[in-house]
Amino acid sequence: MWRDLERVAARAAAACALLAPLAALAQSSASIPEWIGIGVRTLPAYDGSASQRAELIPSVRYFGRPWFARTTQGILEGGAQWEIAGGLHAGAQLAYEGGRVASESGFLRDHNVEDINPGASVGAHLEWDHDFGPMPTTTLLRFRQNVDSGRGAQTDLRFTAGVLASGPVLAALFFQATWADARSNQSFYGITAAQSATTGLPEFSPGSGLLFASAGLLWSVDLSRTWIVVGGLEARRLEGNAAKSPLTERTSNYYASASLGYKF
Repeated sequence: MWRDLERVAARAAAACALLAPLAALAQSSASIPEWIGIGVRTLPAYDGSASQRAELIPSVRYFGRPWFARTTQGILEGGAQWEIAGGLHAGAQLAYEGGRVASESGFLRDHNVEDINPGASVGAHLEWDHDFGPMPTTTLLRFRQNVDSGRGAQTDLRFTAGVLASGPVLAALFFQATWADARSNQSFYGITAAQSATTGLPEFSPGSGLLFASAGLLWSVDLSRTWIVVGGLEARRLEGNAAKSPLTERTSNYYASASLGYKF
C-alpha cells in the first residue's frame, strides 16, 4: 500500500511542477461559486468494460456550516464537516454508489452476468485546503463503507490543484487512487463457483488492494451572474486484482461530463 501511495504522490508532484507557470493564474477555492444543476456524462458500462454509455447526472457544489453537498470530488455525496485546524477539515458523508447493468455491456449480456443494483455508502473523511503560493490545492482522504455490508468498503486519496483562473474560466487538475477491500473487489470483479457455472467464466476470488488510479481535468465557465457550465475529463486505470479479473475487458477507461448549473 505504501508503495502505491508513494507512486501516486510522485506523479502528482511531477505534474504540479510541470504546471507551475499556470498556477500564477489560479485562485483560492474560497472564490469558487456554489451551484446546483444537471448534466450529461459518458462513461464505461463498468470500470473494465469495452462498452461506453451515457447518462444524466446531478451537479452540485454547496458548503454551509457544517453541511455540504457536492459532486466535485468524484462522487455524489453530502454530509457535514468541521474545521479542526487551519485549512484541515474532518467530516462524515453519505454517498451514492453506482451499480452495474448487464444490458449496457455486450460482454456481460453475452455471458449472462447478473446486475448489481446501485446503493449508498456511509463514511468519514479528512480534507486539507492549502494554497501553495498562487496555487490552491485540496487533499482528500475518504473512507466509504457500503450500507450493504456484502459490498465492502473503499478508501480514496485525491489531490486537486487549481491551475487556471482567467476571466470566467477556471480549471484544475486532479489525481486519485482508490483502494478496495476483498468484499468490494469480490462484488464487482469476483466470480463464484455458481456464477462460473452460469457465465462460463473461470472462478476468480480477488483480494484487497489498489483498485484504480486516475487523473483528470475539472473546468468551469461562468456564463452570467446566475449560470455556470462545469465539466470534467478523467482517465482511469484498473490495478491489481481488478485488472486481472475475467470480467475486465480493458484496464483503461475514460469519463467526460458537462453540466449547466444555477449559481446561488
